[in-house]
Amino acid sequence: MILGVIPARGGSKGIPRKNIKPLLGKPLIAWTLEAARAARRLDRFVVSTEDAEIAAVARGLGAEVLMRPPELARDETSTLAVLEHAVRSLSAEAVVVLQPTSPVRDPGLIDLCIERFLDSGADSLATGFTCKFQEYGTHSARRQDIPGFFYDDGNVYVIKGSLILQGDRYGRRIERVLLDKEQNLDIDDPFDFSVAEFVLKKRVEEGRQRP
Repeated sequence: MILGVIPARGGSKGIPRKNIKPLLGKPLIAWTLEAARAARRLDRFVVSTEDAEIAAVARGLGAEVLMRPPELARDETSTLAVLEHAVRSLSAEAVVVLQPTSPVRDPGLIDLCIERFLDSGADSLATGFTCKFQEYGTHSARRQDIPGFFYDDGNVYVIKGSLILQGDRYGRRIERVLLDKEQNLDIDDPFDFSVAEFVLKKRVEEGRQRP
């Protein structure tokens, strides 16, 4: 089974109650739920949360909820621990992690990532971009001459279920999917939220995103 996991804890700090904060007239988490529902290659998807209000909102949007223990919703809780709880609870050959804080996804992105993961025989896959940041004063090369490195943007991850149970998120073979800046967007603070509103409104008006 290919299982989608949407991790949504209640204790967000940068934006209180972030996962259910209204974004263009619907809860932030709704954008990811709709993307998961449209994915043909997901056999099942769940919202993993410890929060009763988030669970109620998710169920109201037609999603299945997997309640996790409060100890798996602390600031220091790793994503790996949350995924291990999901795999042990539901069993899955592969897990697709879809963070609510990445609401901008092209139609078909999730399916594309799953297919790339399966076709490549990868242990894990991540979406992201080529990061060319360098500490000021440590280099003199032009930006276009810096090779950069792949930086995951949090939009989509695909990981072998067996790897998660071994306590490993990555494995030896990692596949990468480069995305444009709109889809790189990850909401951490109010500024990011404002940018997401602008981007999604523009995409909806252009017919590139369902309202």
